[in-house]
Amino acid sequence: MPIVYLSIGSNLGRRQENCERAVSLLSENGVKITKRSSMIETEPWGIKDQPDFINMAVEAETEKNPEELLGIIKKIEAEIGREENIQWGPRVIDIDILFYDDLIIKTPELGIPHPLIHERYFVLYPLAEIAPEKVHPVLGKSVRTMLSEL
Repeated sequence: MPIVYLSIGSNLGRRQENCERAVSLLSENGVKITKRSSMIETEPWGIKDQPDFINMAVEAETEKNPEELLGIIKKIEAEIGREENIQWGPRVIDIDILFYDDLIIKTPELGIPHPLIHERYFVLYPLAEIAPEKVHPVLGKSVRTMLSEL
């Protein structure tokens, strides 16, 4: 079964509860969580004038293909209350696909591995807790190495 890594974050409402609910809803929708990181509080990335985030990462197994997984994620985000607004703006929940096995996908709707993973402490730090040796299939660097290079 494919192994996926997801980043989960929230900076509006009950941030920790929003992240926990996302994990639960993923599990209820065919995404079996096998590892989860601690939650960390981080400053916003991109647009600085907004509340701090709670971020975490999970490892999961799923039989869903990447496009189906993205559809599930969008449905979960909507159920938790995410509304589309400005890019990198505040949000109740944000779930990103970081890795899907070692697939490389670049479409207008989906980029795997996530195209900005190597620039984001709030993604790499929790991911390093659960998958430090996972190698980025494009950059050829482990999560631990990408984190140390920030």
